[in-house]
Amino acid sequence: MTRLTWRLSRRRLTDTALAAAAPVVACGIALGALTAWAGAGGAGSPTVRINVSYGRVFLPFGETTETSAYFDITNTGDTDDRLVAVTHSGEEAGLSRHVMTPSGAASKKSLNSVDVSAGTSLSMSPHGVDVTLTARPDWRPGDLVRFTLRFERRGTVDALAVVTPPGAPNA
Repeated sequence: MTRLTWRLSRRRLTDTALAAAAPVVACGIALGALTAWAGAGGAGSPTVRINVSYGRVFLPFGETTETSAYFDITNTGDTDDRLVAVTHSGEEAGLSRHVMTPSGAASKKSLNSVDVSAGTSLSMSPHGVDVTLTARPDWRPGDLVRFTLRFERRGTVDALAVVTPPGAPNA
């Protein structure tokens, strides 16, 4: 074998090795990234998409300071979630459900959480689920109150609610 032939053979071998190395390196990087993603809990994670809108909080009626807030919550993800806590302006608020007793009297039942199934909406109202809280004495109609809703899977969602007099249109 001549020296020229030997150099050409060596050159072809080097070119072939470099051509084969590029996809091998790319696959190694992709495998490393997928391993890190799976290790961080990303692989197989369900999709949770929670939207909170149309927040309103009633001004208290009479001498009471207790009032209720209402939100529309939509879960457009493919996994069920659960509303587990609500705070307003840094203070704890409670979850409750309006219930009617057999005698026809209305009462509230405290709740630890509220389910928001995948692909559904929850529209809070005075006749169903609501957020129970203590109103501040300086609230006026039209004021905005900041709330943080904490979901089991989604985590926290910040929302605003407009202060509304009870019985107002669209309240």
